[in-house]
Amino acid sequence: MEFDFEEIRCYKNEEVHDALERLSNEKPFMKILSTIYPLMPKDIIKQKLASFHSNYEFQKEMVFPFLQYLEANMTKGIELLGLNKINPEDSYLYISNHRDIILDSALLCGKFIERGMDTVEIAIGDNLLISPWIEDLVRVNKSFIVKRGLSSRQILQSSQRLSAYIEHTVNKKKQSVWIAQREGRAKDSNDRTQESLLKMFNMNGTGSFTENLSNLNICPLSISYEYDPCDFLKAKEMQQKRDNPDFTKNPMDDLINMETGVMGYKGKVVYEITGTINRDLKIIASQTSNRNEQITLTAELIDKRIHANYTVFANNKIAYDVLKEEEQRFVKEYTEAEKNDFDRYLSFQICKIELENKDEKFLRSKLIEMYANPLINKLQTYPDLNNGGE
Repeated sequence: MEFDFEEIRCYKNEEVHDALERLSNEKPFMKILSTIYPLMPKDIIKQKLASFHSNYEFQKEMVFPFLQYLEANMTKGIELLGLNKINPEDSYLYISNHRDIILDSALLCGKFIERGMDTVEIAIGDNLLISPWIEDLVRVNKSFIVKRGLSSRQILQSSQRLSAYIEHTVNKKKQSVWIAQREGRAKDSNDRTQESLLKMFNMNGTGSFTENLSNLNICPLSISYEYDPCDFLKAKEMQQKRDNPDFTKNPMDDLINMETGVMGYKGKVVYEITGTINRDLKIIASQTSNRNEQITLTAELIDKRIHANYTVFANNKIAYDVLKEEEQRFVKEYTEAEKNDFDRYLSFQICKIELENKDEKFLRSKLIEMYANPLINKLQTYPDLNNGGE
């Protein structure tokens, strides 16, 4: 079946110049660039934008310097591990846990640019395209659109097209793709792959489930943030949903989350590429021919790869010991000063939360869970872990 990708695909290189010209006439976009590059006059910014004729040029010359600024000022450093597990000449479908709306994929692309590698195409939900100019910006930045909020029939058609586009991108365009393992961020950091995502990947294939997924060169990717700048916003949302099960975020909430995630302090950030799952998919195919069982086993496999490759920080160990008070498993692996610092950090984050019926005990417990869950999940892959796996 032939699909029309026009509505969802990222811009081709020959479309970049016109898109950037449109963006240079958008006041909100120019205001953002003037904030990012305060010493660069607007007319110089416009000239620079007009000089780009490819996505990669725009990313390398305009986006990458800002990512370098973020690394220098909003982190303790960003590491990319596991490059020995991929071939830079091949294309992959990277599936990662999801912490930050913008930076999960952006920082990964920054590390690829740093090494002279090509960047990835990025899956982005259309719920984030709050203004028309934002769609121009993300499509210039090698993002393709995932449609949300559709009817059952529309979901099926949209998923088939998305499946075809991802396969086309990896195998025909020879471009790697990044996608989160689930729709939306895991607010409690308990990262789990949605089986519906794997079913979508399978839709465009002509072979068995495991053959179709092998054809995509799936490579799980583990992302670890020492501090999540949006942790207090996630805790706030958890209380709002607890108090009102029908609560949903509005576009302004998404904007606040995006800005907070980008400009907030993240501590150390670590990306770990875990290698493809192709060999494991053959093992799954030999274990069962039941497709539903294969889907479940594949989701569990991706989860284990992500969990096993988390970087564990002192915060995670402290949160684990607070949550499992009787165990005190890691108490010898952090200092009292580190514990006090983390406690003050939680109090500071809770102070930022504005709610009418603010439940501080609940909010603190949710923040602790956020920092404990990555370590809890890692322990399920390494039960004898004694030192946080570092």
